[in-house]
Amino acid sequence: MPASNAKQLCESTHEKLKTAISQLEDFLNQYAVPQLTELDSEDQTAFYKGLLSDLRHLLVFCEVTYEKLGALLRRPNFDVEGAERVLYEVYHQCVNAYFYPKNEGYSEDGRYAYTGREAIRFIFKPVAPARDIVLVHSKVFEELRDDLGYYETDYMTNVRMQRQK
Repeated sequence: MPASNAKQLCESTHEKLKTAISQLEDFLNQYAVPQLTELDSEDQTAFYKGLLSDLRHLLVFCEVTYEKLGALLRRPNFDVEGAERVLYEVYHQCVNAYFYPKNEGYSEDGRYAYTGREAIRFIFKPVAPARDIVLVHSKVFEELRDDLGYYETDYMTNVRMQRQK
């Protein structure tokens, strides 16, 4: 990938991660399991524990890759290989952590992905703040997935081919 394309992709990814981090931090600093279960008429404690755990993991992955992208963008000479490695991490850690949460409190229903309707489906109906924090990020992570789709398979294929030479 040309340096200008990689740098531009790093800059846009950096901005998207900044937005996601800010919103996740605000939510996680405001809510804990007791606050969410208090708002819910049903006792879904295990669901909220899993959801908050997944969101904390997502936040950490986003913060780590955000810092790496920031370091790359501040360098006087842009490192294309390093940028591609970090963009690969963003795809495989952040995007995958969002769309495939470990505790499976929600999932993406592919039938709705291209209809304009919300593609995220929850296993239980969560309270509004928990629902909103997940849904507000679907657009950000869909854009990241589209932007970084190359890093799903092609990037590692190219790396393996270069190692074999």
